[in-house]
Amino acid sequence: MSADATPSSGPADSAAETAVLAGPAASAVSDVPPGFRRFRAGSGFIAVNGPLYFLHEGAKFRLGFRVEARHCNPMGICHGGMLATFADMLLPMGTVMQVKELHDRFLPTVSLQVDYIGPARLGDWVDGEMQVLRTTRAMVFAQGLVKSGGAIALRCSGVFKIGPVIDREALAAAGRI
Repeated sequence: MSADATPSSGPADSAAETAVLAGPAASAVSDVPPGFRRFRAGSGFIAVNGPLYFLHEGAKFRLGFRVEARHCNPMGICHGGMLATFADMLLPMGTVMQVKELHDRFLPTVSLQVDYIGPARLGDWVDGEMQVLRTTRAMVFAQGLVKSGGAIALRCSGVFKIGPVIDREALAAAGRI
């Protein structure tokens, strides 16, 4: 696999995954676990809060980041707002990768529940996995667990509206991806 190739998950791969998730191999970054690749956020809120990294193999999708000083409160613990932001990326991104019919859809958040269980300390690798519980014609229900340094840091669940098809060409032209 070349450094810029998207991880293969077989027939479920899509142009959407290549367009949104392809980036330089994360193995080039020494503090990112093997197999994770950088998520290209473009501009905006997520670009400022990242970098985020993903691993997509078959039906498994994981999202992660390294806790930096800018993510922390004065105690050197990752701020709950950063962890909630991470959960709000994990659930819809994982859904888009796992549910073929939603690969090119925008999934705005309707509801997000986050239960903080343990700390994510400065320097920790934070890594989340998720599962889709149910999809309807208009909504997606998902849940996830996020670990920090191997210990559970939070659990999350969310409801997401199945929004419009994402016009990637328009977003790219506007410099947003």
